[in-house]
Amino acid sequence: MENALNASVLRQKTTASNIANADTPGYKAQKTVFQHALDEEQTKLSARRTSDYHVHFSEHSNGQAYVSESRGTTYNHNGNNVDIDKEMSSMAENQIYYHSLIERMNSQFNSIRTAIGKGR
Repeated sequence: MENALNASVLRQKTTASNIANADTPGYKAQKTVFQHALDEEQTKLSARRTSDYHVHFSEHSNGQAYVSESRGTTYNHNGNNVDIDKEMSSMAENQIYYHSLIERMNSQFNSIRTAIGKGR
């Protein structure tokens, strides 16, 4: 839960940076990659280690989000590739995700509080 919240905060900062630099010549948009989403996709693969020399999927992941830069596209004449509509949509989506995580965490805290007799 903590990693998901941290990833959401990083995504918000990245999106805000992209919006702030929408008119900066040569700026390349950044994207936050949620590593746990990649991990979920990797676990869907039906891979099996048949040798000690094979790589574990989990060795390359620490459950953290990271920022990557999009260099392959250019939307503006000044070399900038920030799509403001996409960034605003991403920000709204991330806010909903963040609030749902907070609600889930509050629910867990309330369950713990009830279990120890402090809540009703």
